[in-house]
Amino acid sequence: MCGRVAVQPEGAALGGVVSGFVAIASVIGAGYVLGRRRLLGGGGREVLTRLAFHVASPALLFETLAGTDLSALLSGHLLVTAASTLAVAGVFAGVAAVRRWSTGYSTVGTLCAGYVNAGNLGIPVAAYVLGDASLMAPVLLLQLLVFTPVFLAVLDSTTSRVGAAPLRRLTSPFRNPIVVGSLAGAAVSASGWTPPEAVLEPFRLLGAMAIPAVLLAFGISLRGSAVLSAGADRGPVLLAVALKGVAHPLVAWALGAGVFGLSGAVLCTVVVTAALPSAQNVFTYATHYDVGVGLAREAVLLSTVVSVPVLLTVAALLG
Repeated sequence: MCGRVAVQPEGAALGGVVSGFVAIASVIGAGYVLGRRRLLGGGGREVLTRLAFHVASPALLFETLAGTDLSALLSGHLLVTAASTLAVAGVFAGVAAVRRWSTGYSTVGTLCAGYVNAGNLGIPVAAYVLGDASLMAPVLLLQLLVFTPVFLAVLDSTTSRVGAAPLRRLTSPFRNPIVVGSLAGAAVSASGWTPPEAVLEPFRLLGAMAIPAVLLAFGISLRGSAVLSAGADRGPVLLAVALKGVAHPLVAWALGAGVFGLSGAVLCTVVVTAALPSAQNVFTYATHYDVGVGLAREAVLLSTVVSVPVLLTVAALLG
């Protein structure tokens, strides 16, 4: 354990990490069974993805950010997290430019390389390994308020219909439900107003569907797919997984220890954060925009597998 407050014994920390991965794998497995038996019909994945993108995720983001102190963005270790994320994302973007991959496809791959699963996996890992679940708040804010709007704006602009009015193309990011939910929640938090429970409860109920819907859709997408099968996605998938699973925590450690002089619990925090796998939200975005779906699916799956030994190693070495 490497948290500021050691609230769990080492065995409990290991158990917490394992239980987090088991929970995610179980829901994905349920989705795979649903897809294999076609219990939701031929369009089950698309329906779940649309539900998550247009309703559940915006509600979850609004409810989460409305109750989050935005001053967490001033966290000292967040600069290292941002710098390491931009570094590995920049490598993927550079390779994509050299190989002349499409902008939308490159955007999905860049997200796979740097966008961490700070929510449904990062929070339990922070609680059990770092000893403080609130350490994920700055990372969530950074991704939701900075990275997500930028990357979705790129996807909106590159996948919008040809001939769309310039004003419509320009304002498309601000009509994106994910961006709207995030910005609305941030605005409520910044205003200092605490919404009554009667207002928040519908968002809480709808938001509770977000993570299960995403994981079930992900599981359904695995039916009939072969991981790292021969094809155009193999190289980009391996690149994204190598950057996310290996390079990202190494860069975070090098920047934290060598450039910013971090040590102890703070250094452990930034490295553990960087070692988290690619977020399942990337798969939702890829499916919604119908670009890089195979890349997102395989990169998320493989980076999750790779992150298990990496996280345990980081906790053992820096704890």
